[in-house]
Amino acid sequence: MKNLKKYIKAAVGIIAAASLGISVTSCDDMLDTKPQGAFTTEQIGDEEAIDLMTAAYATLMCHYFGNNESFAGPINNWVFDVRADDAYKGGDGVTMEAYMHQLEVGNVQSDNPIGDFKWRNNYYSISRCNTAIRALAAAGNLDDKARQSYIAEMKTLRAYYYFDMYRIFKMFPYFDETVTDPSSCRADEYTRDQIAGFIRQDLRDSYEVLPEFQEQVGRFTKYVAAAILARVDLFVHDYAEAEQYAGYVISSGHYSLYPNFLDMSKPEFNNSYEAVLAVQFSSANNGSQYNFNNCLNCTWSEGNLYGNGDDFYLASQNLVNAFRTDEHGLPYLDGSFNDEDVDGPDYPGNVDPRLDFTVGRIGMPWRSHQYNEKWCRNYDLYGQYSGKKPYPAPESPYVKPGIVPWGASSLNMLLIRYADVMLMKAEALIEQNKDLDEARKIINDIRQRANNSVDPAYEPVDCNPMVANYAVGQYPATGWTQDYARRAVRMERRIELAMEGHRWFDLVRWGNAVETVNAYYASEVKLRPYYTGANLTEDEIYLPIPVNQVDNAGDLYK
Repeated sequence: MKNLKKYIKAAVGIIAAASLGISVTSCDDMLDTKPQGAFTTEQIGDEEAIDLMTAAYATLMCHYFGNNESFAGPINNWVFDVRADDAYKGGDGVTMEAYMHQLEVGNVQSDNPIGDFKWRNNYYSISRCNTAIRALAAAGNLDDKARQSYIAEMKTLRAYYYFDMYRIFKMFPYFDETVTDPSSCRADEYTRDQIAGFIRQDLRDSYEVLPEFQEQVGRFTKYVAAAILARVDLFVHDYAEAEQYAGYVISSGHYSLYPNFLDMSKPEFNNSYEAVLAVQFSSANNGSQYNFNNCLNCTWSEGNLYGNGDDFYLASQNLVNAFRTDEHGLPYLDGSFNDEDVDGPDYPGNVDPRLDFTVGRIGMPWRSHQYNEKWCRNYDLYGQYSGKKPYPAPESPYVKPGIVPWGASSLNMLLIRYADVMLMKAEALIEQNKDLDEARKIINDIRQRANNSVDPAYEPVDCNPMVANYAVGQYPATGWTQDYARRAVRMERRIELAMEGHRWFDLVRWGNAVETVNAYYASEVKLRPYYTGANLTEDEIYLPIPVNQVDNAGDLYK
């Protein structure tokens, strides 16, 4: 059925009935076509089944429902860092994209479009996965081993999307490929524990079936499944299993830390060393597969080197202060890191060099250029600290400035990198009060990479050891108790993974989101008056079911 390669019409039933397209480069236009009904397995051949699998993978890079905002896709969670203590919304002011401001001050309403974007886009992706699984199961001439491997890829991808839902919403419907009418699924049909169980079992099963390597980059391997499972395990506090599956990734020998921290911002390092799970982008097809996911957050300046950025998603002063180190090059784990503010190159104290690889500081290098106050859209309100990680050097051949009108690049989007997996295992060991010295070694290895990254000859130049006092020390064995180690690994996650969309979810799973965020509001209000009256409660940790979905579902979500 060659016409399937143009469009597969399928009633997905939940939220909105959306047609499933095969193209991996365009998602919006197919949504203008009304579904014509469901296809049958008899209509699908082996080639079409593979195409459906490709279409499911395409959901990792596409935005849907006519929305091109960088936070709308199922893969990009930078806007949730704005809920935590790591980031300000940024932009021109609190009324610009005010629904993001709601997240920043702990006042998220059920009609907030961010919840609706995430809900629709995740379910659109899940529905593609289920469609592909059914098609692969029915394909007549596939080798059985290949069939099982393909299905495992789709179940792993589906698990990733459901886990995104699990972390964001307290209640939501769950349906797998056996459900033919998802529109009848209730949000309260399964408990959170049951849904977590479904997700984890899919990942365990997939780990056993998936290969160690894939010929095509970006395809899921057993170690992708293991890394996702370890992340889910930590969220549900199964530390023994998290240790086990993070350990599988580490012991595989397939991954290592980038030699230099800056390497994660170089497209030439795509799919090398540290990349466990990465969304694939390229400059192929006349740039149609460029990475636009963080373009909205480009710096604002005269002569903006990437295009006309809007300067969203700025690092908080609290996060920047967390990079302070003492005379031994160790972080201030007692909370005193926030007792004084780091600013530009004149700051006299010690800082972890990862600070200048992560954010722009006035007077410091930005990919061999000079970051200055003209790069800041609203310095008085949101400060100076634009995020740097998603941006290669502007003169890189992998960068395309001025598209839509922001710049874009072929830099892959790292969803899980090896340092994250290492820290998962360290945390799992610490929470079990087990092999604390091994956990310390893991953390110290990551810190050593940070120290090694201070290389004035490394291009492009991103730090200046002649100006800043960089100091990254090693944790000693003396005093390395479970409590101290727990504080160390949590701080290491914050500074190593800063501005990568992890902080809010870490706070939620640690159970200290309310305490941490409200303390942050209290400390930041003197710098950011818009935090006056801000407050986060336990009832507000998870987003409410979007009102649009409640209205569309009738009694199913009440």
